[in-house]
Amino acid sequence: MLKTFTLGGIHPAGNKLSSRGAIVPLPLPDQVAIPLSQHSGFPATPLVAKGDRVKVGQLIGAAAGFISANIHSSVSGIVVGVEAVADASGYARTAVIIRVEGDEWDENIGRQESPDRYLSAFSKDDMLLAIQSAGIVGMGGATFPTRVKLSPPPGSHPEWLIINGVECEPFLTADHRLMLEKSRELLIGIRFLMKALGVERAVIGIENNKPDAIASMREAVVKHALGIEVCPLRVKYPQGSEKQLIQAIAGRRVPPGALPISVGVVVHNVGTVYAVYEAVTMHKPLVERVVTVTGTSLARPGNYLCRVGTPVARLIEAAGGLPGDTGKVVVGGPMMGKALVTTDVVVTKGTSGVLVIPRKEARRKPPRDCIRCAKCVNACPMGLEPYLLMTLGEKQRTDDLEAARVTDCIECGSCSFTCPAHRSLLDVIRLGKSRVNQAIHARKQS
Repeated sequence: MLKTFTLGGIHPAGNKLSSRGAIVPLPLPDQVAIPLSQHSGFPATPLVAKGDRVKVGQLIGAAAGFISANIHSSVSGIVVGVEAVADASGYARTAVIIRVEGDEWDENIGRQESPDRYLSAFSKDDMLLAIQSAGIVGMGGATFPTRVKLSPPPGSHPEWLIINGVECEPFLTADHRLMLEKSRELLIGIRFLMKALGVERAVIGIENNKPDAIASMREAVVKHALGIEVCPLRVKYPQGSEKQLIQAIAGRRVPPGALPISVGVVVHNVGTVYAVYEAVTMHKPLVERVVTVTGTSLARPGNYLCRVGTPVARLIEAAGGLPGDTGKVVVGGPMMGKALVTTDVVVTKGTSGVLVIPRKEARRKPPRDCIRCAKCVNACPMGLEPYLLMTLGEKQRTDDLEAARVTDCIECGSCSFTCPAHRSLLDVIRLGKSRVNQAIHARKQS
């Protein structure tokens, strides 16, 4: 019997329209805007100024603390400004604006040697330094600095490394394609992470709606890797969330408010693993990533390898242009993604997909009164009471929200998806969670 997590969850239609589309490199844009905050934690400190000439891979922003990440130029050209630009949420963030001229790479990038050399000659600290220098963050969406995640607090003892190849969000297929096209490289990256963590066991979790990816990774494991196994999983959303994936594969439940390391597990996304492989073997920083561009009305849904800082509009153009019936453009997937105000927003390290939604599918139905059916409670994978959290959020009862564990919400949207009254559960809960986090931060500062 296939494994899965036990509490809550839903099964939205997959709509994996781009799963058969091989990864295609996107032509360089004329100009990029590279945000200095593409990660959890403190924004990077700018190292360049207007008029500077940069190369691909050059460090242009230095990590500004332990929980921060380096930022590198994804193109070669001239810096035309260091100024605020709007991110996917509409907030102004400092970014380095570069006019593209040619495609000149830093001369240290691309020196590829035998992976076995790195496994034998590199110490754990060498691995961590390479990952930190490359500015790698979690590429599944959370964007937590990978170096930090590989440095468990004193007293913690990692036992398992779990690789997240689930990609449970509807429409997205970037990780699916990586597993098909870069199986060997992914296994090498996993071995690097195992050495950095000091663990001897790694498990790759893949939902069984990707049988070709399961077969490809299993074949690669047989040929190239010991101590690594592939675990097929039953399709269920949000299985790609860390705590749900750990429970499905390891049978361990992460306590409320705790981190995965508390149960001896560290989780990394497939895209992150590939970035680690490139950082160690090619000295290549994280300057590009695979992004799924999809939608039921798009002419050419696909998976595109594009440079960080590329405008979303260029990706949509490559997929056939914005359809006339477009109602909404979302960065990410339909469940957890963010609707954009403008397609001038740029690709960041955490951009997994661009979803173009037709007007008829984007239109929300008018909300009605809650009928206390408890479908949202049954669907919540964190064991919360979304109907209650929404009520407390609407009334701005911050203390009660905190007591009701709103900070445990993973914002998966399962509650809104199941609500027969079409209530904006997730929207209100997100706002309430933000207020609670602000209150907690204020208490710590006082």
